[in-house]
Amino acid sequence: MAPYDMVVIGAGPAGEKGAAQAAYFGKRVCVVERAPRPGGAAINTGTIPSKTLRETALYFSGLRQRGLYGVDYTVKPDITVADFMFRERNVVESEWALIEENLRRHGIDVVHGTARFEDAHTLLAEAPGGGTRRLSGDVMLIATGSRPVRPATIPFDDAVVVDSDSILRLARMPSRLIVVGGGVIGCEYACIFAALGVRVTLLNARERLLTQLDADIGDALRERMMTRLGIDVRLGADVASIAVRDALATVTLADGSALDAECVLYSIGRAGCTEGLGLERAGVALGTRGFIPVDERFRTSVPNIYAAGDVIGFPALASTSMEQARVAVCHAFDLRYKEHVSPVLPYAVYTIPEVSSVGETEDGARAKGLSHAVGRASYRLNPRGQIIGDVDGMIKLVFRPEDLRLLGVSIIGEGAAELIHVGMACLAFGGTIDFFIQSVFNYPTLADAYKYAAYDGLQKARGSGIGSRDSGVALPPA
Repeated sequence: MAPYDMVVIGAGPAGEKGAAQAAYFGKRVCVVERAPRPGGAAINTGTIPSKTLRETALYFSGLRQRGLYGVDYTVKPDITVADFMFRERNVVESEWALIEENLRRHGIDVVHGTARFEDAHTLLAEAPGGGTRRLSGDVMLIATGSRPVRPATIPFDDAVVVDSDSILRLARMPSRLIVVGGGVIGCEYACIFAALGVRVTLLNARERLLTQLDADIGDALRERMMTRLGIDVRLGADVASIAVRDALATVTLADGSALDAECVLYSIGRAGCTEGLGLERAGVALGTRGFIPVDERFRTSVPNIYAAGDVIGFPALASTSMEQARVAVCHAFDLRYKEHVSPVLPYAVYTIPEVSSVGETEDGARAKGLSHAVGRASYRLNPRGQIIGDVDGMIKLVFRPEDLRLLGVSIIGEGAAELIHVGMACLAFGGTIDFFIQSVFNYPTLADAYKYAAYDGLQKARGSGIGSRDSGVALPPA
């Protein structure tokens, strides 16, 4: 077979979009995928399943309706994991079909098998049922993703002690769940299971959840998780050991105290999926935890081999993975179409409530010595917030007081992952908070809170006499 212009290893977000980008410009492309269906962790075990399960949890629990219409739902007592997973399976199957159709539409060859390098231009793809195919390409793109770290000291059995992949395969709903790790995955699943009536304890070795978030937002999330969802959040809690006996896990902390639960989710760290790829045969250098170092155009230590997505490490988001692969492909073929990934990257965590951020946090600005001021607006003073019953949400702006240039936005509350794009657009064109003040927002909407966060910031930065309903949110002049 004639060599391909590009061979892609992995059909997750980076692999699919990178392959489609090359094929769109007339390149002959082959994708090698070892899993039965495409999509990678984003579709099969991570992004889409967990976010769909979140919506399922909100539906079953009635959390969005509580207190709004005199309705207080409770989760039906006989709920099963099958009930929980029904919608998730429908969404995943729809995503599979969309990815497969996209690959077909672009004329991309798909080979099912496990790939390993023979040299920098040649792969062997071993089919699940036996037999191998030799594939050669001018350009190689590694997009194999990442996997949960499973330390040898943790007794994973995928029934009582699980990771973020195997938790989706639980045979029954536990009555008690211990989550070890206060990162994105740990916080999201803690909220989901708590919404379904499971007694959840979250153990985090650090003194804050989600340290990449603004401190105000992180603290507000922890308070909501504890008061609204009943999660027992324990900070500074180092886990000494985990043991399983008679289908019950015992987690012992460094201080000697112990907790029991029917299920433990261990979610501390991920590693690149590079084992068995034979990267040494191709001369590709490896970094820590199996991640592949790349340059600003996502080229590895070998000029014709690129890597994108979770396999290169941070930020390990599906959204950035797609863009990384597109940039890699454009650089590899000198397409001069997409030369870099946008420096303005939104970040969202689908906890209950959602949190999202873009640009600088107040902590980050302070650490960098940047001149900064902040403005806040509460959903409580927003008519849409009152209508939907989310009175604890907040938009927080960080900006330069000298010229009002926006530095960052952080949001907690309903729709945070969508609302963040308003701030992202302002950051992308180098705008100021005056953009929000001069803009007209639909009424009633949560987005209108941007305007009042800007007025609040303006009042604080300039000491103007703008009136306010309370100390938190400033109003425009009459």
